[in-house]
Order: sequence, then structure tokens, then C-alpha cells
Amino acid sequence: MVLDSAVWIVLDAEVVYKVRSYWTGKEMASEDPLYNIGVVARMTGIPVGTLRVWERRYDFPESARTPGGHRLYSEKEVMRLRWVKARIDEGMQTGQAIRALQHAEAEGRIPEPAPLLQAPPSRNVAASLAAFQARLVEALLDHDLGKADQALGEVMAVFPLEDVIFHVVAPVLEEIGEAFLDERISIATEHLATNYLRHRLLMWMHTGPPPHTTAPTVLACAPGELHEGSLLILGTLLRRQGWPVAYLGQSLPLPDLAAFVKDIKPLAVVLVAMTEEPARALREWPRWMPAAARTGRPVVAYGGHIFAHQPEWRAEMPGEYLGDTLQEGVEALTRILRSAAGLLPER
Repeated sequence: MVLDSAVWIVLDAEVVYKVRSYWTGKEMASEDPLYNIGVVARMTGIPVGTLRVWERRYDFPESARTPGGHRLYSEKEVMRLRWVKARIDEGMQTGQAIRALQHAEAEGRIPEPAPLLQAPPSRNVAASLAAFQARLVEALLDHDLGKADQALGEVMAVFPLEDVIFHVVAPVLEEIGEAFLDERISIATEHLATNYLRHRLLMWMHTGPPPHTTAPTVLACAPGELHEGSLLILGTLLRRQGWPVAYLGQSLPLPDLAAFVKDIKPLAVVLVAMTEEPARALREWPRWMPAAARTGRPVVAYGGHIFAHQPEWRAEMPGEYLGDTLQEGVEALTRILRSAAGLLPER
């Protein structure tokens, strides 16, 4: 099987939906001019005046213009700007950093991404993100999806999607889950809220930047595991860095996983379990993928609540543990993928 899409999704472990690469047709989200210069300044930490100077002096970054003459930047340019800023922060001169980016692109090499979150948000930023989080929770618990759309639209106009995912979407998913466990909300309300956020994450996963020319990373929940929120977030953040993913979702039987892995030959396999029964089932993966267990190819990595909060389970689980938090997981998996793809390690 040859994957020519950035994202594959498997539902109910039976039906494969091949999602067309958005970059092959008219849906070139990453190339479309979307962000004005003020938003880009907040997303990258580069002042507006500096962006204008760079454009005049270095013809970088590239921008489109509105009918009124205002600059608009694409998702691709935002990523390029973040890469250049990371190099400047490491001590490069501006011109050197821009030339280094252009040289890497000309050779077809994947520029090393800047960290998703360079530092915890400032007090004012954290308070603003918390306010949006509260608005989103309230809208979802009130079953008002219009207000939920409005809250997400407003926060995404101001903050990078990575910050929105880490500081708004992830905490809201957790809060909704806790409210359900405490019987403060009904099953119907929990399903409505969770599916709303699930569909958003899938949409963002589909519309990431153009994928690297590597094999995909397979993402799957352990047999019996229905909680996929952290896996969806991980897949979305991987796609934001340009890694292609094959998202298999909830409760995947290990024989089916092994057949899928044998067919598509992924770069890595990521497995998630939250509780004891799925974790116990997951320990059997080497039985079904003995070559991966023996050679380490593809890399098999795992994570989830039970491994973070009951470390003794990690001693019984074959594979690479990704860490106790989502951010640790994304950073660890990025290092694994770059190594497996034969790319330069992160600085």
C-alpha cells in the first residue's frame, strides 16, 4: 500500500478513509494567505517593525496583499519565520539564518522545527487563554455550539494553534471528562462536547502543512481503549510539524494493527492506554509484531495516563516511553522520528 496523503484515518478498525492530500488540489490551506501582520507578530514573537524591515532587506518572509494593501501571511511562512527566529535566538545573524533556511529548502532537507512551546505563557497570556478555556467549557455544557465556534475562532485569531491546543483544547477535554466521571454532566452532554472537540482536532490534523517525504507514523489506542483525546492531540501536533500520520483511533485489535503496519511500513507506531485492562492487552504487541520488537523498526512507542501515574507499568511494557505529559510526548516523538528518518537531531 502506498500512502500519498498526509493523513489516513481508520474508523471501527474496518473501514479505511483515505483523506486526499489538501496540497494536491484547491484546498492548499498551508499556502493560503490567512494571517495579518499583527497576528503573525504574536504567533512568532517577531515585532511588526522587524517583519517589515526583513521583507525590504531580505525579501523574506513572503506575503500577499489585501485590496487595501495590508500584508497577509500563510501557515508556511509562519513556520519559516519560527525556524529563522529559533536560529537567531541561538546566535545566528539574521541574514545567515534566512540564508540557512533557503539553503536547506533548496536541498530538499526538512528544516528543524522550533519547539512547540518555547516557554510557559506569561501571566497575562495564561490568563487570556484560561478565559477562552472557561468560555469554551461553558458553551459546550450549555450545548451551544455556535458560542463554542465563536470562542475558538477568537482565540485562534490571536494565538498559535499549538497554544490553543495545549492551553485551551486539552484542558477542556480533561475538564469535560472529569465532570462526566463525577456525574455532573450527562452521557449525552459528554458525547456532544467530546465529539465537537474531536472533529476540530481531526480537521486540524487534515490541514497541516505539506507533509515530509517520509513514511507515516501510525497512531492507535490499545485494545479496549476508547479514550483517544491525547492521541488526537498528538496526531494534530505531529501534522503541524509536517509529519504524515495514519490515525487508527479507538480500541484497535493487535492482529489488525500488525497487518496494517506490515502493509504500510510506517516510520513509527504510537500506542496509547489509559487504564489497566487496555495496558495489559497492549503488553502483547511483540507477539503480533515480532520483527519490530526484535529490530526496533518501526519504532514502537507508547504513553497514557496509567504509565504516567503508575510507573511500575512501564517496566512491563516493551517499547519507547514517550513521557508523562503531552508536551514531553511530542518532543520525544519528534526526536524519535527525526532519528528514524535519518535527519539531523534537534539542537
